[in-house]
Amino acid sequence: MSEFAVKNRGVKRLYKAGYYASRGLWQALRHESAFQQEFVLAVFMLPLAVWLDVTSVERVLLVAAVVLVLIVELLNTAVEAVVDRVGFEYHELAGQAKDLGAAAVLVSLLLAVFIWSSILLPYYW
Repeated sequence: MSEFAVKNRGVKRLYKAGYYASRGLWQALRHESAFQQEFVLAVFMLPLAVWLDVTSVERVLLVAAVVLVLIVELLNTAVEAVVDRVGFEYHELAGQAKDLGAAAVLVSLLLAVFIWSSILLPYYW
């Protein structure tokens, strides 16, 4: 068992996990333009999802689609940070890792567009 796991249990572990998570979120908001743009969209889309006259299940899907984009962007940013930490010289696997992360973000965005369109078009078209 790692030293971190032994020292940090219970409430202390939860506090530290929350601290590190909030620090990562703050770093993404300050330094990652893609996350900033998606966050601004989320600020508008999440209240809209709550306000729209849709069923509870549809509302959950609308919210989940937006939150999923943010989650995938954070994971993509983490992959890019690790790849950049290893080295800035070009390596095929580093490029592949970054491309796959970008593809994951694209797929999550397309899913969000599909969910929002599928739910809203029948109501408002």
